[in-house]
Amino acid sequence: MVILQIEHKVQNFDGWKKAFDSDPIDRKKSGVKKYRVYRPTDDADYVMVDLEFDDFIHATKTLQALNVLWGNIEGKVIFNPRTRILDLVESKEY
Repeated sequence: MVILQIEHKVQNFDGWKKAFDSDPIDRKKSGVKKYRVYRPTDDADYVMVDLEFDDFIHATKTLQALNVLWGNIEGKVIFNPRTRILDLVESKEY
């Protein structure tokens, strides 16, 4: 399992969430198997997203698509996006 981890400041969470829900990169078609959205309890205008993929290639292509998208909205909707691609080494539920 490969995770594309994203984090950035947003101007307004509700506006960002509406844009996220409109799914401009077609997450399912891009290979996303699952996503999680997080907000720090002390900063309602900061967002973290984990996108899960089966492989590195789909994660990389999705990151490229996001970079194109962000070029149009950075400084308006989102600010200073940071990303990293992670290999899930272990996961256990209790």
